[in-house]
Amino acid sequence: MGRADTREVVLTRDLRAALARLNPQLPPVAIDEAAQKMIRHDFSRSLLQHNQEFYKFIRDGVPVSYKDAQGQLREMRARVIDFKNGKGPDGTPNNRFLAVRELKLTGLRTPGYNRRADLVCFVNGLPLVFIELKAVCKNIRAGFDGNLRDYMDEHVIAHAFHHNAFLIVSNGHRARYGSITSQWEHFGEWKRLDEDDRKGSVEAEQLLNGMLAQDRLLDLVENFILFDTSKSGATRKVIARNHQVLGVNNALASVRRQEELKRAFPPEKRLTYRVVELPREETTDADMLPVAQAIEDDKEKHLLPIVESAHPDLGKLGVFWHTQGSGNSY
Repeated sequence: MGRADTREVVLTRDLRAALARLNPQLPPVAIDEAAQKMIRHDFSRSLLQHNQEFYKFIRDGVPVSYKDAQGQLREMRARVIDFKNGKGPDGTPNNRFLAVRELKLTGLRTPGYNRRADLVCFVNGLPLVFIELKAVCKNIRAGFDGNLRDYMDEHVIAHAFHHNAFLIVSNGHRARYGSITSQWEHFGEWKRLDEDDRKGSVEAEQLLNGMLAQDRLLDLVENFILFDTSKSGATRKVIARNHQVLGVNNALASVRRQEELKRAFPPEKRLTYRVVELPREETTDADMLPVAQAIEDDKEKHLLPIVESAHPDLGKLGVFWHTQGSGNSY
């Protein structure tokens, strides 16, 4: 964690190093093109337009073109982040995570406007998370009304949010998160770290542990952000709620578990059979009578063949239930 003063919010040295590390097949000219596309600023475009374009580059790669040794034009996408959070051949992590406190920012449209960001979290030089901190005695909404709304004004330091994934407001005790288009009523709490946490917590530590752990942060950026125009025609940026992230990831884990079991148990081995003898009183029950009649043998024994799964989890995905209005359509 450190301090920095800058007009440009992207840490270009970290960005270029990440591009070269993640795209060893690309020549320097393509790396330069990708870096330039990730930091360019167009005064005719809004904060939201910049954010939507940069998010696409972050998630899907930056389109670049170059000529190979044979003079053929090649078009590729340069990766900016390794969402698997792996390491290179030399053991160096593919991603660099950095938190900068008291980042002094100067306006681009109005250089006389200076603001100081409490905490900005970077991944490979890109400012993905902006954290506004208030005193513990203050309501955290003051961080939204009095600070974030001012910062995101196009004539202040809106460029600080061009690459932003989500915003966090906290007073050290409570915390909420939202997107650059969220109104305060849509800032949410991160109450649970996993589905087994029935009690949950609204404390800041819970949100920070749940959203800023490296793998979870990358998961949120890659899989749980969308730009929606279906509600009113205006584009809004949506980041999933706590229960949606946990529910979707658990559902995917169940699917992966089923695929593992299907590989371990081919179709001919997925069912097992055994026969049990039923007490006579059970076979006289009205509900069981048709079964008992069907399975009586010549010696008047009452036998019941039972078909069982070869593994207790085989064929079980679970239930993913969301109530109306919770965003389950997403």
